[in-house]
Amino acid sequence: MTDFRAMLDSRCAAIWDKDLERLLSFYVPDVVYFDIVPPLQYVGIEALRGRFSHWFEGFEGPIGQEVHDLTVVAGEDVASNSMLIRASGKRVNGPELSYFVRATSVFQRSGEDWLITHEHVSLPIDLATGLAVRDLVP
Repeated sequence: MTDFRAMLDSRCAAIWDKDLERLLSFYVPDVVYFDIVPPLQYVGIEALRGRFSHWFEGFEGPIGQEVHDLTVVAGEDVASNSMLIRASGKRVNGPELSYFVRATSVFQRSGEDWLITHEHVSLPIDLATGLAVRDLVP
């Protein structure tokens, strides 16, 4: 689990620095990514490049990502994890944000490294209102 924790911490650092190329280096070229924003899915590294670039542009300064409650299940060549991530940052011309999202990642071994083949990020939804719930904490 320490290898995964170190990798995820490095990924969080790439997000903090808004280092697009370093962030993309954690994903396979044909990644499938489910995000909290439309569309239903992003397929392939170029789609993810566009998504992450747009995400970075929406924030003034760094974007915080703190991993909590990390659980990893790993085999020889395939692994998965689940975690809660406290996302934070200041939106361009907007408010300071801080809320938890749920995330699940699937990894495939590539040599000595693990690369993300699929990632799913979500927010809980209040079914009565249809609105995302952003004030929950672990």
